[in-house]
Amino acid sequence: MKKLVLTIGFFLVVVVCFGQKKNVTDALRIAKDTKGSIEEARTKIKSALEHPETKDDAKTWFTAGQIENLQFDRESTKQILGQQPNEAIMYDALYRIYPFFEKAYQLDKLPDAKGKIKPKYSKDMKAIMKANLPYYMNGGSYYWDKDDYQMTFNLFDQFIEAYDSPLLKEGEPANAPIDSNYYYANYYAAIAATTLGHETAIRSMKRASKVDFKQNDIYQYLVEEYKNAGDKENMESTLIEALALFPLESYFLESLAQVLIESGKHEKAIEFMLGAIKNDPNYANYYNYAGYIYENGYNDMEKAEEYFKKSVEINSENPDSQFNLGRIYFNQGVAQLDIANDISDVRKYNEERDKAKDLFRKSLPHFEKVLELNPELLEVKITLRSIYYNLDMGDKLDEMIKLLGEE
Repeated sequence: MKKLVLTIGFFLVVVVCFGQKKNVTDALRIAKDTKGSIEEARTKIKSALEHPETKDDAKTWFTAGQIENLQFDRESTKQILGQQPNEAIMYDALYRIYPFFEKAYQLDKLPDAKGKIKPKYSKDMKAIMKANLPYYMNGGSYYWDKDDYQMTFNLFDQFIEAYDSPLLKEGEPANAPIDSNYYYANYYAAIAATTLGHETAIRSMKRASKVDFKQNDIYQYLVEEYKNAGDKENMESTLIEALALFPLESYFLESLAQVLIESGKHEKAIEFMLGAIKNDPNYANYYNYAGYIYENGYNDMEKAEEYFKKSVEINSENPDSQFNLGRIYFNQGVAQLDIANDISDVRKYNEERDKAKDLFRKSLPHFEKVLELNPELLEVKITLRSIYYNLDMGDKLDEMIKLLGEE
């Protein structure tokens, strides 16, 4: 009796195994039938993907990818024929293909019982993926226009993953030219990732920063991501890395100075900036930022004035340098005026007030130059109104009041 039970049990195992392999065959047959149901095919292949007897078979996973590719082809063919495809179905199927092929490729590259590797499906999978790659870009744009940044990211991200995969790299020459879409996919995946949380954004931006396309922009996004997260350590290291590539980018210089000062690393900040001046003594912004560090990091107004003046000497059209130098004089003038206002003796009051006026006069041309360069700056207009008032420049004061709409 025991022998009979064992025989029946063995028979059942064979039937189940055979049934799962039949599911694989049936699923593909249904998907290939233009009147067949893709959902039915997906249901059948899902069973095989989960069953112990078929889940480790490369054919099962290859077939799952084929089913999705057949769904994709149904819609993309309409597009080729000038008909309107269901783009949501088309790009959803496209996005499903690669994970199945990736698993199939791993299984397809395993040695057989004799220790030999004889892939059966890798060549076909590579051909399918290479033909489909451009559609990832179309799909990303489709979802971008719909403000679906998760799917935008998913498609661009999968393009990169597939492009860099062993499946597509196998057999390709090491010096093969890079598809231009690879650059775009990295960039737009990173931009879409800014809406998807800190970890995804950082991962995508760090990847995109290694690709020679809009690196300056990507590094700025990456710095802002660390800044918003309050991660000064990574912000600092990223800025130093960015400046090695873009040594003249003012955003990186200013941001590095700021983060070093906020971290109390004033010596490192000024050492970095003085080194930059030594390497390029004719670049005005380096002096401007050195002045900024001396002012905000050391409260050394004399040194700050020296470097701001040098920056203005090199480039008088730099509104930041002009503003900073004018601000140094103006703030000193305000402080001097406060001293004068505390004096009751008329003669001494006038002496101290004249000192304040001298400082306001020194600041005046710098603020006027800033306004010339940037006529819409409200802060500069308000400062000039104060200077004109303190210098008894009635006509100029009236013009500024009118300009400010305060009549």
